[in-house]
Amino acid sequence: MMSGGPAVRVSIESTCERQVQEVSLDGMETYVPPLSMSQNLAKLAQRIDFDQSSDSDEEGPERENREPWSKPELEEDEGTVKFQPSLWPWDSVRNNLRSSLTEMCVLHDVLSVLKEKKYMALDPVSQDPAMTKTPQVFQLISKKKSLATAAQLLLKGAEKLTKSLAENQEQRRQRDFNSELLRLRSQWKLRKVGDKILGDLSYRSAGSLFPHHGTFEVIKNTDIDLDKKIPDDYCPLDVQIPSDLEGSAYIKVSIQKQSPDIGDLGTVNLFRRQPKAKPGSQMWHLKLEAAQNVLLCKEIFAQLSREAVQIKSQIPHIVVKNQIISQPFPGLQLSISLCHSTGEKKNQRASPDKSKPDDHLYVLEHNLHQLIREFHKQTLSSVVMPHPASAPFGHKRLRLAGPMAYDKAEISSLQQSEGLLEKIIKQAKHIFLRSRTARTIDSLASRVEDPQIQAHWSNINDVYESSVKVLITSQGYEQICKSIQLQLNIGVEQIRVVHRDGRVITLSHQEQELQDFLLSQMSQHQVHAVQQLAKVMGWHVLSFSNHVGLGPIESIGNASAITVASSNGEYAISVRNGPESGCKVLVQFPRSQAKELPRSDVVQDGKWIHLRGPYKEVHWGRMEGRNFVYKMELLMAALTPCP
Repeated sequence: MMSGGPAVRVSIESTCERQVQEVSLDGMETYVPPLSMSQNLAKLAQRIDFDQSSDSDEEGPERENREPWSKPELEEDEGTVKFQPSLWPWDSVRNNLRSSLTEMCVLHDVLSVLKEKKYMALDPVSQDPAMTKTPQVFQLISKKKSLATAAQLLLKGAEKLTKSLAENQEQRRQRDFNSELLRLRSQWKLRKVGDKILGDLSYRSAGSLFPHHGTFEVIKNTDIDLDKKIPDDYCPLDVQIPSDLEGSAYIKVSIQKQSPDIGDLGTVNLFRRQPKAKPGSQMWHLKLEAAQNVLLCKEIFAQLSREAVQIKSQIPHIVVKNQIISQPFPGLQLSISLCHSTGEKKNQRASPDKSKPDDHLYVLEHNLHQLIREFHKQTLSSVVMPHPASAPFGHKRLRLAGPMAYDKAEISSLQQSEGLLEKIIKQAKHIFLRSRTARTIDSLASRVEDPQIQAHWSNINDVYESSVKVLITSQGYEQICKSIQLQLNIGVEQIRVVHRDGRVITLSHQEQELQDFLLSQMSQHQVHAVQQLAKVMGWHVLSFSNHVGLGPIESIGNASAITVASSNGEYAISVRNGPESGCKVLVQFPRSQAKELPRSDVVQDGKWIHLRGPYKEVHWGRMEGRNFVYKMELLMAALTPCP
């Protein structure tokens, strides 16, 4: 710029290019959109100073006193529009601060007047007493309205929550039904027929030939009200089983005395207490298990009834309604009954000869279930196994029937197989014979105190055979009196007795025969105990016999006898013991001590004086001692000479 030249005004305008608002990551530029006419007008209006006209009309002295620092402005030519832009960017801020300061000063003055009493005094206005209660009433009404509004809001919220909870429960029920159906499918066989879901309760897949279909239907449980509280045992799934499989059933097997009239037998309805449900088990699972058990019991009873009619035995089996009667032993009857309870009728007619509640043989019921499962397994294996073209699978001897030229009897013997009823009858015979043997041994042990009888039952037994070891001892002399040790092998219809020396005796199922045998063995034990005691005391055994042919005849077995002499031969003791006659003890003294013995004219030599004299019976009941062996020990000790 030149110093001597006139000032030149230069007009600078902005370019038409729009400003860049944003540059994105991919290099795209976003421009600021151009202003509209209204926005442009508002922008220009912000640049107008509306206080300029009022400031120019003021007089010169006041203007000079208020703004002494301001410079005189150049007068513009007449006819031009007066437009003065803001000279200072913070001019609008200054103006706003100025107006705020004015308002604050006014507020300060008002507060000063109210606080300081020197400017103005304010006296309270008297009010009517009735008017003072009105605000309290209005306050209560306002509080009541407020509480009603809050309660209405809470009720609306509770209603919404209830509807939401019901919807959630419905959705959860649907999810629970699917999960329960999946659990049911993992345990039972299911299939879909049309719009129904059917299941199978039968044992056909395991080899059962029972004609019952055993089909149940899976349904959705909709008996619950969603508005009420859902119980803890609620299950969204339910099963519908056939009416003939409802309730509970079991096979009752008992051995009783023979009924005098079989025509009096009726339908047996003896029901046991229902087992308690396990915690965590579902109702549908319990219903299906009970229904399947009813189906299995019906299959077992049907199989037993079919075999009872087909088997030809000496004493025919009787099938009356839901009861099968057989006679394993004379005077006894085996009763197999199907007890089915539907839970509808509480008081049902029972048989006249009502059995005791504890006569049910649970072992035989369990064995029946095992036998029917073995039958299923055999049926399944015979069906599933492949058959060669040359010969069918079977027993090796049966395949050799043609080459070996077996006759009809031999072939029929190879094909014989015991049925379910025959097996359970044999097991019932064995159980009855074992219980009768135990009862006989226990009765003898409680009735006979000397000698003592002990029974040691084996824990490892068979369904057709059991064993028990019987020991006969005397109290206090168990170590020296071990001669009687018996092994009883209890079979189906007989008992085999094995002695310690290997002798074998076969007994029948009669209880009296076993009792007589044990009594004879206890009688022989006393004589054997005297023999063992004589060896310990130093006495000599002169004679011993288990079967004495002299004296009275015993109705039970034979009597045993033994004669022992002291170490110097002066005294002798003779013992005779029988199962029925009891014990008899005689003592023989030397001739020198026999005062009533007459002198013989023939025997004059003095050496005959050392012979023993006649026998004298001992009053055995007056002897002191707790048992027979202890009394015999005292007697031997009294007759033994001093060294």
